[in-house]
Amino acid sequence: MNFKKILLAVDASENSSRAIEYTGVIIGDAADFQIELLYVERMPERDIFPDETSWQTACEEEKDKIRKFLDQAKSMLLNRGVRPEIVSIRYLKFSDFYGSPNDVGFRGVANQIMHAQQEGNFGTLVVGRRGVSKTEEFLFGSVSTKIIHHIKGCTVWVVE
Repeated sequence: MNFKKILLAVDASENSSRAIEYTGVIIGDAADFQIELLYVERMPERDIFPDETSWQTACEEEKDKIRKFLDQAKSMLLNRGVRPEIVSIRYLKFSDFYGSPNDVGFRGVANQIMHAQQEGNFGTLVVGRRGVSKTEEFLFGSVSTKIIHHIKGCTVWVVE
């Protein structure tokens, strides 16, 4: 693994922004690094919308919000001295990883992040910890906790 090849998984949360800032401070203007900002799309729950049109509108609004956040994230890195040529953005669409209903093992944000890490041969993975309570973590899980427990052959930075 190339430890100077960094996958920075973001979700537009405050802790994600801190992870971006932290990475920018650590890397600075070093030229021999690569940073990929990764967002794994999460669609709003359909059940809370009255119809398909409302749900699709909410999905488009969320996509716009995230794309703006990704642009801001890149700017945050550049403002910390990171060279623009070493930063790339990857938006992993919902449809890219949710195929048939039988693809259960491949689902989930943590699984997608770990898959991207292995696929891209990233030696360092940076995530923000969302700060869920122990009860929420037990009931729903935590992306950072899942990654810490299941990742192999990679350095993980969890920024809170």
